[in-house]
Amino acid sequence: MTQTARPFRSVLYIPGSKERALEKAKTLPVDAIIFDLEDAVAVEEKANARATLANALAAGGYGNRMRIVRINGLDTGWGEADAKAAATMDCDAVLLPKVESAAQVDALAALVGDKPIWAMMETPRGMINAPEIAAHPQMRGFVMGTNDLAKEMNTRFRADRLPMMAGLSLSLLAAKAEGIVIVDGVYNAFKDDEGLRAECEQGRDMGFDGKTLIHPAQVDIANAAFAPSEAEIDLARRQIAAFEEAEASGQGVAVVNGKIVENLHVATAKATLAKAEAIAAMQAG
Repeated sequence: MTQTARPFRSVLYIPGSKERALEKAKTLPVDAIIFDLEDAVAVEEKANARATLANALAAGGYGNRMRIVRINGLDTGWGEADAKAAATMDCDAVLLPKVESAAQVDALAALVGDKPIWAMMETPRGMINAPEIAAHPQMRGFVMGTNDLAKEMNTRFRADRLPMMAGLSLSLLAAKAEGIVIVDGVYNAFKDDEGLRAECEQGRDMGFDGKTLIHPAQVDIANAAFAPSEAEIDLARRQIAAFEEAEASGQGVAVVNGKIVENLHVATAKATLAKAEAIAAMQAG
């Protein structure tokens, strides 16, 4: 499954040092896993976590799930060793925290070879420089670090996330311009289903491909929110059929539900069906 086709509805953080969590992740219906060597690993466990994670990935069993390894920053005492270890791991991408420039991506590329790179977007400078980061030839995805962004901006919590909208939007625009994946930040209150559902719906409406998650209990809500609904799939099929019928009969205009269907609507409809098919393939695998 290519990256462009694969779904990223649910992207779950898993500590790279916890064997039990690494094993359980193989059974969860997530689209991608971020195997974390950074925030989720205590200082005294950093070195051991690399070996634990490398062994878990080598053992396999993660199926179609995208395997992303988040390393420590290259400005820390662990980042370079993490990067060199990740370069040899059986993973799909390496995730660099607090990316603020393309030069940082260059530095990681020098350590991981041709491995795809993802960026944590979590600082004001990162948001401002999002276009150059997204345009890096090895960049394949953005992960929003909304907790760190809120800290850096000294914002208050608001359910509508209004204080962070500028930063989120800058990263979204940059990612969409370059055709890379972008997933929304975490929702901290993992027992608040309604709050999570609302934030997932907001993220989906904005154009995010999925949601990063901190607890398995959040997976089903994210999967549902970022998947095409039955109504959307039905509408997509009818739009395509109406447009093709109008073309075949020489009519100038196709109409569905009282609305004109143009080329751009057909393109969106086909993307909706492709996403639904990719999700079905993921679940079958």
